[in-house]
Amino acid sequence: MLKNYWRFRGAHLNLWPSFKRRLLSGEPRGRKGVDAETPLNRNLKSTLYYITAGGVLVIGLSYAAVPLYRMFCQAYSYGGTTSSEHDTKKVATMQKIKDRIIKVRFNADLAASMKWNFKPQQYEIKVAPGETALAFYTAKNPTDLPVVGISTYNVIPFEAGAYFNKIQCFCFEEQQLNPREEVDMPVFFYIDPEYTKDPKLEHVDTITLSYTFFEAKEGLKLNFPKYVKPHNA
Repeated sequence: MLKNYWRFRGAHLNLWPSFKRRLLSGEPRGRKGVDAETPLNRNLKSTLYYITAGGVLVIGLSYAAVPLYRMFCQAYSYGGTTSSEHDTKKVATMQKIKDRIIKVRFNADLAASMKWNFKPQQYEIKVAPGETALAFYTAKNPTDLPVVGISTYNVIPFEAGAYFNKIQCFCFEEQQLNPREEVDMPVFFYIDPEYTKDPKLEHVDTITLSYTFFEAKEGLKLNFPKYVKPHNA
């Protein structure tokens, strides 16, 4: 029995240095210092990680929104960006459909807070699918202060928007007009020859292109048309 006592006492003395180090270092008690972290603590840490990551993501997206949107417009011919190489090649090779004439009418609107004068220089243009055309709008700032404007556009009927291609225009780009300054804004466009093959547009021979100018302010959100290309873009 005495032998067992000294064996038991020796085993506990061997554990003392390890226990002492943990006691002095403040290490939590539990298996290898891990079990002391409760499920509640782990959930709180996970929540904080997700909140932090979400905040960083939102900030990053806010800075990336403008260049990403411009890339999107260039890739899918939305908005007011200059055409890509694809459009340049198509303009050079497309065939004019002479037996189909489309009337393109032009409309101009202003947001309630916009102090410009804005109007199209022509009411309508007759153009054949596969033919390029040039139109102009006029904008004037009649106030005594510089005003920065930005415009969005819409094509009616909606189905025709997929075939209305702007080679160059002024929408979705900021335009600053000084006091009493007046400018002419060009719209260079064509209607894709595939327009004539769409059964939904068989009897549609009039298209309306409408622009709306807003005063460019911080936090302004513009809606852009989501025309879906039925053919390869």
